[in-house]
Amino acid sequence: MDVFRRIGEATLGMVAGMGRGFLMLCGVVCNLQATWKRHREVIEQMHILVIGSLPLVATTAAFTGAITAVQTGYQMKAYVPMIFLGTVVTKSVILEMGPVLAALVVGSRLSANYAAELGTMKVTEQLDAMEIMAIEPIQYLGLPRFVAAVLMMPVITVIADLIAILGGLVVSVITLDVTVQTFAEGMRMFWTVGDVITGVGKTFFFGGIIAMSGIYHGFNTQGGAEGVGRATMQAVVGTCLSVLIADYLLNTVFMQIIFKG
Repeated sequence: MDVFRRIGEATLGMVAGMGRGFLMLCGVVCNLQATWKRHREVIEQMHILVIGSLPLVATTAAFTGAITAVQTGYQMKAYVPMIFLGTVVTKSVILEMGPVLAALVVGSRLSANYAAELGTMKVTEQLDAMEIMAIEPIQYLGLPRFVAAVLMMPVITVIADLIAILGGLVVSVITLDVTVQTFAEGMRMFWTVGDVITGVGKTFFFGGIIAMSGIYHGFNTQGGAEGVGRATMQAVVGTCLSVLIADYLLNTVFMQIIFKG
């Protein structure tokens, strides 16, 4: 019976957490009209997101493209003409590898940063002090982070896609004896605008998920320094799981709308 009790408590806690998260998201969305009022904070958060994440994203993207090219070339070499190597690498990167890996890399870093920063403010009662001074924490702290993540994730993803495709091209030329012309022809053969719309469109939602995970766990931190560490860990785990689940759901929606619509 104790096991069932624990399962029930965990389930109720998860549902309650989802409810609190939804209400917090509604609070952020309802304050979107104040974005221009907080434009300095938004620009600052954009700078933190792009400048801080770009080196890690670029490195991850380059090796992702290289690994994709090597694995694809190994599988195709004896069965499929190598002209299709560019097609597979490009579609894999634009549709899936680029957006998801960029979201996971940026999300882990950003949600941890948000949760630790806001969680520290929570346990040191700085958020309570802001409310006493008639400053709404959601608008002053949550809104700029949310807007910055939603707007900058597509930019980061496009950069990651380009670097990954370039990495795949370099490896294909150096190790697989594929010419630049052959790789480029493969890229153009089955390329569609729908691929870009699908890949980049998902990242707007990924940005919102990343920001809300860090903001939610930061604002609900309890228990001093130990609570800040726990909130940071939960934010990273929640971000990774939410991005993967959202990726499946968004792929289903985009495929139905764009490719079958």
